[in-house]
Amino acid sequence: MKIAFIGSGNMGEAMISALLKKGGISNDMIFACDVDQARLTHIGEKYKVSCALDISRAIVDREVVVLSIKPQALADVMKDLKSKLQEGQLVLSIVAGAKLDTLVKGLGHSSVVRVMPNTPAQVGEGMSVWTATSAVSQKQKNTARTILQAMGKEIYFPDEKHIDMATAISGSGPAYIFLIMEALIDAAVHIGLPRDMAEELVAQTVLGSAHLARETGKHPAELKNSVTSPGGTTAEGLLCLEEGGVRAIMAQAVIAAYAKAKLLGGKSSK
Repeated sequence: MKIAFIGSGNMGEAMISALLKKGGISNDMIFACDVDQARLTHIGEKYKVSCALDISRAIVDREVVVLSIKPQALADVMKDLKSKLQEGQLVLSIVAGAKLDTLVKGLGHSSVVRVMPNTPAQVGEGMSVWTATSAVSQKQKNTARTILQAMGKEIYFPDEKHIDMATAISGSGPAYIFLIMEALIDAAVHIGLPRDMAEELVAQTVLGSAHLARETGKHPAELKNSVTSPGGTTAEGLLCLEEGGVRAIMAQAVIAAYAKAKLLGGKSSK
């Protein structure tokens, strides 16, 4: 599988790293393209892949062309790529807010997959949600799935409207978790724990809790109740969280992120 990466920022690099480690892709199968020569030098030296500033050169004979650029660069990149993509090539876009219709029209190309990955992909524990145009073949879908599985888990949505919904959870979700972790660490320091120990306690607690939920398949409410003894410390802490409206504020955050995702998607189609 020959792949070109148009854009070699953090997520582009994360995908390259994941494919080399877990995707069964060799260095000579990857071509990285970016407007930043220093960035390309870093990618080329670290991963031993081919690099170029020229998009036309990067996409030649590539089965997959990954758009891993910032949204503000999309219009220029689509202009550069238009009429240069071959019929059998698959375009895989991770550009935030860019809808399939926008990509198809801007590229003049019908075989397009839209993906919303998240930052844990950098360590192979990502959650990617994706959809595809009707022109994408089953073989191309399998190719897309192979790429995304190298970064972690993936879920395919037949209806594109679910991408914006998932963006508010898995796309933005790591930031919510990091904020909670930061708050727990600061609270631990406040009551007297050394910061380095607090950071270790919190990181492992979050990691272990996520693994427990996934491995047991139990509802989070059941797992929460198993920790909560009547009249105990956990019950007292949970009471404070409930009185503080933690459920409501979390719901509001997700709703706000979803609204913003739809707004960005609307702008990208204009």
